[in-house]
Amino acid sequence: MVSVQNWLQGTVLAAALAAGVLGLAPPARAQSTGPVKIGILHSLSGTMAISETTLKDVMLMLIDEQNKKGGVLGRKLEAVVVDPASNWPLFAEKARELITVQKVAAVFGCWTSVSRKSVLPVFEETNNILFYPVQYEGEESSKNVFYTGAAPNQQAIPAVDYLMAEEKVQRWVLAGTDYVYPRTTNKILEAYLKSKGVKQDDILINYTPFGHSDWQTIVADIKKFGSAGKKTAVVSTINGDANVPFYKELGHQGIKATDIPVVAFSVGEEELAGIDTKPLLGHLAAWNYFMSVDNADNKAFIARWQGYTKNPKRVTNDPMEAHVIGFAMWVKAVEKAGTFDTTKVIDAMIGVSVPNLSGGLSAMMPNHHITKPVLIGEIQGNGQFNIVSTTPGTIVAQEWSPYLEGSRDLIADWRSPMSCGNFNVKTGKCGGGS
Repeated sequence: MVSVQNWLQGTVLAAALAAGVLGLAPPARAQSTGPVKIGILHSLSGTMAISETTLKDVMLMLIDEQNKKGGVLGRKLEAVVVDPASNWPLFAEKARELITVQKVAAVFGCWTSVSRKSVLPVFEETNNILFYPVQYEGEESSKNVFYTGAAPNQQAIPAVDYLMAEEKVQRWVLAGTDYVYPRTTNKILEAYLKSKGVKQDDILINYTPFGHSDWQTIVADIKKFGSAGKKTAVVSTINGDANVPFYKELGHQGIKATDIPVVAFSVGEEELAGIDTKPLLGHLAAWNYFMSVDNADNKAFIARWQGYTKNPKRVTNDPMEAHVIGFAMWVKAVEKAGTFDTTKVIDAMIGVSVPNLSGGLSAMMPNHHITKPVLIGEIQGNGQFNIVSTTPGTIVAQEWSPYLEGSRDLIADWRSPMSCGNFNVKTGKCGGGS
């Protein structure tokens, strides 16, 4: 499967990179008939507000900047912000409102996979576009979604590889919030660890509800699990504000990164901004971008962000960068198509490439995922990350995991004539739209 996938996706990657170098044909001219609405679907209240509010803010900045450049196809953009309030069914209701009442051209939003799963039927039914900016579990490819966050092979698996190679980890705690993303990601990681010779007895899996606050017993169990004489690490898919008491309890029980390192997939600069980082020193996070990336493009972005928010202490993070990439790709695809028509824009998205903030270009692949570098960072006392590992180039997302039965023979390719989100390379048949 992997070789077929690489062959299919590699062809468009070359074209995408060429497009980034050579540029696109001049866009068709469009007459102004009023502002084009862009939906922003992020929780501004509830347990996920700690992570999602800043994504609303960066979208407002990007739209403001684009309008100062003259808008898109001669038309200004208008942000329409709604608050689904960390209420998963409400995400679908708000998405439908944005599409059918507000008539938005595209939506940038969601964080948790359960919120994305909630809105997915709405976008497919109405043929609208969702840009989803957060790492997720894979096992999905929809014609109407562009996944600008990481698939498991662009975050979770490289993080495990790093811990195995650099920390010589032999025992694994897979700790997550109880919903789709952690459960599926941990299912993939469990299979991956076993493929590397890790025994079942050396894997401990734990789930807690959103907003969980009493970590004393769980952290004690982790401490006990790590006392068996084998190097132990925690792979954390804990989401939202539950991270604050989790890390506090680690510090309270004296668990240091040198003893049991934690690598997190949902803790970035924004989450660290509100807590004492002393107990977290040396613990890790795996992302595709860190604020501490040292290059001119990132420094310019940080300056624009802090200037826009009028706050010199305002941090940047990975999902923000995913929105930066996704928004730039949408603008480029609209200009390429010469229209805001969603069907034409969806087709035009494949092959578009734009600069990322970590260095280099990110390209939109036929599976509606983007190419991304992978970075591992150590938490510092100032709430920033010291980057300790970076892939030499970008990685193409595996939307279907090669480590799961029923997934390893699937690929997604939304180009005609295949136009399928789960094509079985063994049977030669498409299993459906998503």
